[in-house]
Amino acid sequence: MTVQKIAWRSFLPNFCVSDQNPSPKPKKPAVSKQASFQRLSASDLSSSTLSEDLSISLAGSNLHVFTVGELKVITQSFSSSNLLGEGGFGPVHKGFIDDKLRPGLKAQPVAVKLLDLEGMQGHREWLTEVIFLGQLRHPHLVKLIGYCCEDEHRLLVYEYMPRGSLENQLFRRYTVSLPWSARMKIGLGAAKGLAFLHEAEKPVIYRDFKASNILLDSDYTPKLSDFGLAKDGPEGDETHVSTRVMGTQGYAAPEYIMTGHLTAASDVYSFGVVLLELITGRRSVDKNRPQREQNLADWARPQLKDPRKLRRILDPRLEGQYSEMGAQKAAQLAYQCLSYRPKLRPTMSSVVETLEPLQDFDDIPSGPFVYTVPTDLQKENAKDESRGQREMKKDRESDRHRNHRERRNHRTRSPKSQTMYSESTALKQNLRNGLNSPVTPEN
Repeated sequence: MTVQKIAWRSFLPNFCVSDQNPSPKPKKPAVSKQASFQRLSASDLSSSTLSEDLSISLAGSNLHVFTVGELKVITQSFSSSNLLGEGGFGPVHKGFIDDKLRPGLKAQPVAVKLLDLEGMQGHREWLTEVIFLGQLRHPHLVKLIGYCCEDEHRLLVYEYMPRGSLENQLFRRYTVSLPWSARMKIGLGAAKGLAFLHEAEKPVIYRDFKASNILLDSDYTPKLSDFGLAKDGPEGDETHVSTRVMGTQGYAAPEYIMTGHLTAASDVYSFGVVLLELITGRRSVDKNRPQREQNLADWARPQLKDPRKLRRILDPRLEGQYSEMGAQKAAQLAYQCLSYRPKLRPTMSSVVETLEPLQDFDDIPSGPFVYTVPTDLQKENAKDESRGQREMKKDRESDRHRNHRERRNHRTRSPKSQTMYSESTALKQNLRNGLNSPVTPEN
């Protein structure tokens, strides 16, 4: 049987394929800026918009369209030394944009994601991410700077996040544990990002909220990334969106797994799992733990409302340096987010209201001793104090030796006095009695 090799080009929408002999295009009406235009959704590009140029469809989004050649320059030909990591959609390389590369584009470090197009799903997720992040702007969403759609190549260019993902910061071995205050800051920022999506004029369900998709800036400001699985939320009288079940084990809401019905409450459940990870320092799923502890939500939720049990499951790497009241409030919130009944879960705006006061709790115990470099005056005082201590020590030694001599000269042994034991005496008696262990005097 002969298998015909089909090029990716035959599957791609027209806006991604360069035409050797382009026909003159009629003038299109000018597209208004982002402040006033209606946001496109992924479904909009399945109709007549599919044949239009993507850059025209996203006019006003300020996205830059890069060439493969430019991205090779930015990443030093995708050098392995610049590899930041590799996820389910392909490798991510660090790069640097020179201010001479493109007018209006400032010099800055960037992250370039190269999509692995082994199936049609790869292109759809790439397109979904361009559409959502190209139009949505918020302090807690990662900024999409531009994209490349040249022949079969699919790349995305993001702002660079110096501290990587929350997953790496929270679970990586041999690193300093995230402080409690940083954990609460990350939880609040991520909640604000989700609340923005859910409350947008055209609501968005993120669908893949997890620790590896939360990126951290240098000051631990969190930003949601990877919108490949995002969906437009229900509108009007609709209660849910029916879709194929996708996501990550351990984070997906149980009702979504069972029915495929996607709602904003599905994201709230996933947030509850991440909040549990911040509290306990455990992964959502860990096959290396005992059977009943492998699924974090199932194991931890029954213990969240009991302060004594909560103390036992808190991350031991915190070493007690956390707000006890804040931990209880955060645990109660996680308990609500993980409710098996979606209607009982709080909205993300309510989650934000609950987390905001936790940033100000000051009942965190004082940390370990920190050495302070002494000033010159402190050094002189320390020298004087040390000199005085040495003189006092000499006086005490002299008195002790004098008293010892007096006791030795005046001591007499009574025939009825008890035997005085020493290590040598005990050892001799052991050998005499044939014992292997030293003799312990009776009390």
